Amino acid sequence: MSRVVVLGATGSIGGSTLDVLARNPERFEVLALAANRSGEALLEPCRSHRPRYVVLRDEEAAEELAATLEREGLTGIEVRAGDAALCEVAAHPDADQVVGGIVGAAGLEPTLAAVRAGKRVLLANKECLVMAGALFMEEARRAGATIIPVDSEHNAIFQVFPEDGDTSGVRRIQLTASGGPFRTRAASSLAEVTPEEAVAHPNWDMGRKISVDSATMMNKALEVIEAHWLFGLPPERIKVVVHPESIVHSLVEYLDGSLLAQLGHPDMRTPIAAALAHPDRVESGVDSLDLARLGELRFQDPDFERFPALAQAYRALEVGGTAPAILNAANEVAVDAFLDERLDFPGITRVIRGTLDAARPEPADSLDTVRSADAEARRLATEVLAREAC
Repeated sequence: MSRVVVLGATGSIGGSTLDVLARNPERFEVLALAANRSGEALLEPCRSHRPRYVVLRDEEAAEELAATLEREGLTGIEVRAGDAALCEVAAHPDADQVVGGIVGAAGLEPTLAAVRAGKRVLLANKECLVMAGALFMEEARRAGATIIPVDSEHNAIFQVFPEDGDTSGVRRIQLTASGGPFRTRAASSLAEVTPEEAVAHPNWDMGRKISVDSATMMNKALEVIEAHWLFGLPPERIKVVVHPESIVHSLVEYLDGSLLAQLGHPDMRTPIAAALAHPDRVESGVDSLDLARLGELRFQDPDFERFPALAQAYRALEVGGTAPAILNAANEVAVDAFLDERLDFPGITRVIRGTLDAARPEPADSLDTVRSADAEARRLATEVLAREAC
């Protein structure tokens, strides 16, 4: 029986994870659930999975949840609050696997706590590697932690990559991208895009922030950085290819001309199940893929003019140090402003570019340095945003 901690249990990754766990009760036990402040959203998972611990970052929400659990007679569930409690459950001695599903920079420290405790970490929070890739992977090596990617693209590569990690026979990896909801929309009309349009992804059911990232292709930009750290390849050996159907989830190209790919429906339960059970396979709840019914699969190069955010990832990797952390922070500020209707859609990338232009990246050799770079980038991004809004 594998005991699992789910960080970000109320998000889209958390919900899909809990669905897979519920389908395989003989293999998995939920040790802890963690979220930000959505105590009400944790009620049903508490009823269904009876975790030993529940953690909310917000203390008031934690108190309300504890009172509700007591009224319902759900005994044996200890409710904790605060960032320190998040890190404690992530590193709990009884945890076998930790799902890192907290979105954004907030997920870095609890996921890193699991890594430092030598856990098997199912990484869905790409920002951990974008912000602190060198530090994160070095801590994993030192602690003997196992990192299994959950992002559909990186999990696909993981499934067809050399098992020993030897890249000598690998020519490059190819990350597939759907192109989002605006792949064919007139570029001249992108300034009119509304938040509701941006979060309406044609293939995937994701949270609002990630959906906007997909629409700008910043999500793919962040995944390029993530792939660099996960698979040890330089940026020039990481290619992005637009694949509107989202059936081929990524490919590994070998020196002999072979292309190995992983295919499946665009449903996050597939990579989550593959990661949870690795190297075995378990039921995910996802239907079989009928290739004959699909008919055709299309591929094309990305349009860097339509999606300028993608170029910023390669720029940040070339600069190195804290530049990727700066990129991530600027994007979070810009996306929040867009969702609040304080910034137009193309303005997201303008804020990112302006922040990178103004920032001074440093070596990302400690968590304090990364935190400092993140805070400074948010300050700079807010200044750029103020100019954009004028």
